[in-house]
Amino acid sequence: MGTDSEPDPSLGAIMSERRQLINVAYRLLGSLADAEDVVQETYARWYAQSQQQQDAIDSPGAWLTTVASRICLDLLGSARVRRENYVGEWVPEPLPDRTEWLDERPGDLTADPADRVTLDESINMAFLVVLEAMTPAERVTFILHDVFRYPFADVAGIVGRTPAACRQLASSARRRLRESQSPPTPAAQRADIVRDFKQAWQAKDIDALIGLLDPDATAIGDGGGLATAALYPVEGGEQIARYYVDLADRAETLTLLERTVNGQPGLVAQQDGVTVVVIAFDIAGDRIRNIWAVRNPEKLRPWTN
Repeated sequence: MGTDSEPDPSLGAIMSERRQLINVAYRLLGSLADAEDVVQETYARWYAQSQQQQDAIDSPGAWLTTVASRICLDLLGSARVRRENYVGEWVPEPLPDRTEWLDERPGDLTADPADRVTLDESINMAFLVVLEAMTPAERVTFILHDVFRYPFADVAGIVGRTPAACRQLASSARRRLRESQSPPTPAAQRADIVRDFKQAWQAKDIDALIGLLDPDATAIGDGGGLATAALYPVEGGEQIARYYVDLADRAETLTLLERTVNGQPGLVAQQDGVTVVVIAFDIAGDRIRNIWAVRNPEKLRPWTN
């Protein structure tokens, strides 16, 4: 595979799997920080093996993905308990567009892995929120099979179920997604609606905000106990409009910027040049159905200098 001049020809091949592992782990966990930890632990387990054990593995990439997925499966089980103790609502960690990812650190192999998370429809915030409602086995099965195209036979070995049971898990997961999804709104229209929301929010125009929000809309804030956020969802278009105007009254110095959040049009609020809130939207037709505002500073690392 390599030449005599390459002392460890497998190193490049092993490390090249890092992007795939980050992509899998982020979708499974909804947290970039946890995904980084999983990838680190996966590589630690690889290098804890003897050379003979490594040589006996036909496909190191498949081995790494299997190990990472099993670690994620365990974490998803314990995440239920951790989320119960979380202060307020838990929202998946938002990711910037790769072109907006802040300064890479040259030479640091572990730097800025979000730049290597592929921003497709399987990481938009609405999709990730539905994944949160799935059982750990459902989520792992669905992501590995439907998103990453792993055969059910391989997935079965990871989740400890039969291939037939995995088919049922994937079918259940698809049903959950279908029930939660609305017909897609064109990207340009989504961007226009988010821009209109930004302008109405800045103008403190309650009527304009109500006109942009679905009457049954929900707004969720995630402060994690580390930043001020509503502890419970705000329900109803009019209530959300009043809530956001109240926020604008109390935060006169915020600068609002239109940004891509998890591959979709979103907003970023900055104070003195530092990102303090990242907002993702779920849009159905010409109305905003869900708003997720992440204020927990631990989830804003990719957005902060």
